[in-house]
Amino acid sequence: MEVRAVSKYLRVSSQKTRLVADMVRGKSVSDALILLRFTPKKSGRLLTKTLRSAVANAESAYSLDADKLYIKTVTVDQGPRLKRFRPRAMGRATRIIKPSSHITVVLAEK
Repeated sequence: MEVRAVSKYLRVSSQKTRLVADMVRGKSVSDALILLRFTPKKSGRLLTKTLRSAVANAESAYSLDADKLYIKTVTVDQGPRLKRFRPRAMGRATRIIKPSSHITVVLAEK
């Protein structure tokens, strides 16, 4: 049985989020939550919320035991980019790109 949770339009770069996702891929849920709690990155907090949502989905919809779950896959995709302009010297402007990302967590039972 596979259970998934998706968080969309998160205001953090997908490249930065993949660094944290690689740490927890394949681990048990309890080990992953401990790792993410002590990760000093914004994407660690966002990945924790998505992981807790997937565990809640597993417990409520399928009556699965949270202790037997592990992280089967974690995918981080690019979301839409906000494009802004910043005024610079001598009438010029530079483009500022604010990235977003989508996180998908899939849990499976051992």
